[in-house]
Amino acid sequence: MNTETVPAPLSVRQRRQIVGLTVAAIAVFALFRWLPTGTNLSHGDFRLEGDNVLEFCDPAAPQFLPVTTARSPVELTGSIRTGEQTKFSIALTTTSGKPIGPVDLLVAHTRKLHLMVVDPTLRDYQHVHPEVGDNPNEWTVSFAPRLAGNYRVFADFTPTATARGLYASADIAVAGDEAQSMVVKNWSAEAGNYHFELMPASLPLRAREPASLTLSIRHREGGTVTLGEVMGAYAHLVAFDRERTGFAHLHPWETDLSQVLDPVAPELHFQVTIPQSGFFVIWAQLVLEGEEIFVPFWFEVVP
Repeated sequence: MNTETVPAPLSVRQRRQIVGLTVAAIAVFALFRWLPTGTNLSHGDFRLEGDNVLEFCDPAAPQFLPVTTARSPVELTGSIRTGEQTKFSIALTTTSGKPIGPVDLLVAHTRKLHLMVVDPTLRDYQHVHPEVGDNPNEWTVSFAPRLAGNYRVFADFTPTATARGLYASADIAVAGDEAQSMVVKNWSAEAGNYHFELMPASLPLRAREPASLTLSIRHREGGTVTLGEVMGAYAHLVAFDRERTGFAHLHPWETDLSQVLDPVAPELHFQVTIPQSGFFVIWAQLVLEGEEIFVPFWFEVVP
C-alpha cells in the first residue's frame, strides 16, 4: 500500500513571514529603481532615426568610423585663440539640445572625454583630455598647434546611459599659412632613441577586411626598451584617412599591464577594419623612458 506525505498547511506566522519578505524585496527593487544614476540623459537621447546614422562602437572590434559623413546624436562645438599654448573650449550637446557634462559620461581608458586633434595635413596629431568648464556642458583644454589651418577635433566618449562608445567632431581654425599635404608611405619610423615598425600580417591591406597589425619597438643602440603606461595601456593607435572623414581608435591586445613584455624587443598587437580604399595614417602614442612619443605610419588601402 502506497502512502503519500501531505505537507502540513502553513501557519499564520509562516504566511506572514513570506508576505513580509516579498514586500521587502519589492521595496528594495523599487528603491534601486528610484535612486538617481547621476545623469538626466537616457538611452533614447543618444539615438537617431533614419539612414546614415553613426552607430555605437564595439571596442572589441575597432573599425574606421566616418564621423564627419554620418549623423551623430551628439554635437561638438568649439572655439580657439591662437598662441603657443592655446586654451580652447568645447561643448557637447545632444541633437535635442541637452547638455552633456561629466556626470553623463563613463570613464574609458582612464578619462571621460578624449579629443583627437589633427591638422589638415595629418602631420600634427595630438591626443588631449579636457577638464570641466564653467557651464554644465562646457569643457576646456589646452594644446599647442604646430601648424595652421582648420584643425579637426574628434571626440571619443562613452555615455553613462548607453555604456557604449560614441563620437562627434568639429573644426577649429588656427591662423597662419596652411602647410602643403604630403604623403610618404612608411611602415617604419624613428623617434628619439627608438626605431618603430608597424607590420600588417599580410599586404596589401584591403578595404572591409580585418587587418592584424604588430607594433615593434627597438632601441637604436640595442638597449632595453622601457615602456610606460599611456591611458591604461602600453600604447594607443589612431588611424585617420587623408580627407579626415573619420578615425579608428585602436587598443593593444596586451591589456594586462602586469605581464612584462620582452625588455629588448617588445611587440604589441592590434586589429582594425577599414571600410574604403585610399591613403591613411596611423599615429602611435607611447611613453618611453617617461617621455610621451607620437609616431606616424602612412599606408595605402586597396579596394
